[in-house]
Amino acid sequence: MFEVAELGRKLSKQDYAREEPVLREALLEAQAGVREAGFSVIVVIAGVEGSGKGETVNTLLEWLDARGVAVEAMGAPSPEEGERPEYFRFWRRLPPRGEIAIFFGSWYTSPIVERSLEHDGLERFERRLTRIVDFERMLVDEGTLLLKFWLHITKKQQRKRFEKLASDSDTAWRVTERDWEFHETYDHFIEASARAIRRTSTGHAPWEIVEANEKRYRQLTVGRELLQAIEKRLGAAPPPEPEPEPLPTPEKVTILSALDLGQRLDRDEYERELGTLQGRLGRLARRLGEHARSVVLVFEGPDAAGKGGCIRRIVHALDARFYRVHPIAAPTDEEQARPYLWRFWRQLPRRGEFAIFDRSWYGRVLVERIEGFASPQAWRRAYAEINDFEDQLVEGGVLVCKFWLAISPGEQMRRFQAREETGYKRYKLTSEDWRNREKWPAYQAAAAEMIEKTDAVHAPWTLVAAEDKLHARIRVLRTLTGELERVLGPDEFPSKRKRKRRKR
Repeated sequence: MFEVAELGRKLSKQDYAREEPVLREALLEAQAGVREAGFSVIVVIAGVEGSGKGETVNTLLEWLDARGVAVEAMGAPSPEEGERPEYFRFWRRLPPRGEIAIFFGSWYTSPIVERSLEHDGLERFERRLTRIVDFERMLVDEGTLLLKFWLHITKKQQRKRFEKLASDSDTAWRVTERDWEFHETYDHFIEASARAIRRTSTGHAPWEIVEANEKRYRQLTVGRELLQAIEKRLGAAPPPEPEPEPLPTPEKVTILSALDLGQRLDRDEYERELGTLQGRLGRLARRLGEHARSVVLVFEGPDAAGKGGCIRRIVHALDARFYRVHPIAAPTDEEQARPYLWRFWRQLPRRGEFAIFDRSWYGRVLVERIEGFASPQAWRRAYAEINDFEDQLVEGGVLVCKFWLAISPGEQMRRFQAREETGYKRYKLTSEDWRNREKWPAYQAAAAEMIEKTDAVHAPWTLVAAEDKLHARIRVLRTLTGELERVLGPDEFPSKRKRKRRKR
């Protein structure tokens, strides 16, 4: 594979001096076109240690307008990043539309290094490469232009470069003990890298292998490829507008229609259980940090189904320093300028914390689907993207609990009318709520399909009969405390009698 980058290509000083200013001017014009066209560009610079990755990044930053370029130098994860799923640190750095991000170190670094040092087995390595392919497919589907450059030098060239740098007191700091360790494992590194490149060089995100031993040839090659890719994108015809689709219609029997909405709980039993469950929840929540776990709660359901009431009973048991409620509304301009899941990735909790979503990423396959805010292609691929997102949360130590609160159209109408008549509840009722009622069957059909396609063993949906608010709140608390005990172990708080005995 890398033989094509070991041919000894060079560029004379005269040729470089002639071509560089022309390329720089064209790149600036292309960058202005990116800004005007409104798509983002991600450039991944990777390769062998000592191959000039840093010099290449600096050159691109010099040639482009730095006001529209972000360089993301990805070293070891920070403590904040280490407490969240692996891809959190990449998602939060994705550029907005119209801008360019250069990743110096990326989602490739850890898998290749861990494999070359034999810390990861082949099976785990392959799983990580599959995740990369899915991630990059999502970026491209969201409109990102993704370019990946692999800068290659031979083992002999690497040693020669390290020795030259180490021999000069002004540059010796650039060669570390870790660099020499990597040199000793060069062959393993090349083997892992070749496998990664083969698996992840796809039609939508191909790799460009660059012979990197000679600086002038390397820099101009990367610059030309970047220019060519941007110009090709700018010259492409815009995709056709998607044809509108008819609203979905529910089947006679669905997972939601089969739910018994007549479940009730009397007030006395509710009061008894509420205090007990909230006490258990509070004690379990304090153990999250010591187990390196966090919690994400998702509440979905029709308007006025009681999501807010359930959330209030949960947070009453929690320390306010360790939870945050995210009421999800229409995306802001900043959020719309990035891939759909960006605004949810950046709100993930640290270890020991809760993130509670009052509506969530499922909006893409519900309201955005029904109201036509997302194209058919976008909401259809969202199922796979959401499932992958939740897989990553669970792998990162997050407990994911998803609740669908179900009520009937008649009960929703009664609650709407009650809100109109109660001054301090009137703010909850909007014109959108009334308009959404007209599409009740479509929303129910979409919800049933959503639950079917995103119900997973590690991130299951809990369907809650919410016609009776008391029953719904207790059902949610029972489920949440049960899930916490499943991952943390049982609540072992001693009884009052045992506590008194210990005090003696």
